[in-house]
Amino acid sequence: MRSDVLLVDDDESQIADLTEMLSSLGFPVASATDGRQALNRLAATPFGVILTDLMMPSMDGFALLKELAARGDRTPAIVLTAFGTIDQAVSIVHDLKAFWFLEKPVQPAVLRTLVERAMQQSALLEETERLNRQLCYNGMLGDLVGESPAMQEIFSLIRQVAGTTASVLITGESGTGKELVARAIHQLSARRDCPFVAVNCAALPESLIESELFGHEKGSFTGAIDRRAGCFEQAQGGTLLLDEIGEMPIGTQAKLLRVLEDSKVRRLGGAHDIPINVRVLAATNQAPEKAIEQKRLREDLYYRLNVFHLSLPPLRERRGDIPAIAAALVANLNKKHSCRVAQISPQVLARFLEHPWPGNVRELRNVVERAVIVAGQGDIQPHHLPGLLAPAGHPAVQRELSDDTLQVRVGDRLDEIEKAYIQLVLKYTNNNKTRTAEIVGLSLRTLHNKLHDYGQAKVNGQSASAGD
Repeated sequence: MRSDVLLVDDDESQIADLTEMLSSLGFPVASATDGRQALNRLAATPFGVILTDLMMPSMDGFALLKELAARGDRTPAIVLTAFGTIDQAVSIVHDLKAFWFLEKPVQPAVLRTLVERAMQQSALLEETERLNRQLCYNGMLGDLVGESPAMQEIFSLIRQVAGTTASVLITGESGTGKELVARAIHQLSARRDCPFVAVNCAALPESLIESELFGHEKGSFTGAIDRRAGCFEQAQGGTLLLDEIGEMPIGTQAKLLRVLEDSKVRRLGGAHDIPINVRVLAATNQAPEKAIEQKRLREDLYYRLNVFHLSLPPLRERRGDIPAIAAALVANLNKKHSCRVAQISPQVLARFLEHPWPGNVRELRNVVERAVIVAGQGDIQPHHLPGLLAPAGHPAVQRELSDDTLQVRVGDRLDEIEKAYIQLVLKYTNNNKTRTAEIVGLSLRTLHNKLHDYGQAKVNGQSASAGD
């Protein structure tokens, strides 16, 4: 982070006093006597903060800031002003986006606070530029990887919306990276130094979701043995991701809408509203229009959240990104598991490019993680792959059919495979839905929805149990 301050003032005594003050506060200082000299210094050396007087001969502070704005230089600037020019200073802060103004005579404590905050903004701008360069040249944004036109468009949209306060609705199949997109938006925003909180609405029991979101007071319900801040309070000043928003109970959706509209939250059992400053992002793997039609998503909440829409493509529609994603995964997983895998062999990449990836990037990550662990070092070869990705005849796919095995043939539809698998697991658990949901990796609500879509009141001739 750049910590140098450029001091611009035509008064030599003022420069001397402020230089001594800033130096004593730990800030390196360079000076210029007017706006023109300041521009020359800025062209040669980047600074963290500009501290400039307004009234100067040749080029004054107003002309300096106007020229910097025209050049696209976003170095935070603090305007020094006398009492008689405060209105002008406020106008400059508003019109030319100066960071703030400081009234003379300068107080050291106030100067330190303003310069430190301006330095923080400068560091944020540097990080934003770094991520943008990384995005442009490496096809990466945070943990997102993709050089395909579809992902480059997503990256462009992320950059456009990150600096705003708009709500964003992120849609896409499971495993496409919706939470990674939300984290990238947060990291590129001015809220990056504040908390990022993600809550999966499908993973929370209906009886606890309001407490999780809004918090509760001690004794507000059975088991509330202490006061607890909800997700909104935990994300104060930062970003809250509501994942699987379509799984939130309708009654809770109505309360959520009120919180979003009023920017206030009241804990369960509480008597007072708590002001909140939180940017809300939402994600869903369902088609929102279908959820609205089925009365599982309030239409007014949908429009409140869908100010800006990002739709993530499934991995099968951007197969050209698979080699780069897989290579990035290998690098990260080597560190995680202390392995020394060099690369993925061409034969394995060929299998990756042919596979339909119904679980998208999440499935690819799981496959690569297993392969990295099995291989340990060297290259990932076909015999390191699991299941259907392994070569024919390899022990990984030599399975005998039994009551706990599902036979899948090339040409079977994915939705039919999923349906058959859920039926098999229900049979294995004696039709216990809770246990089945745990085994197949779904929330209980999602499992209920799928069974409803299958039109099954009974499975295998028996009523499914919701017991543990």
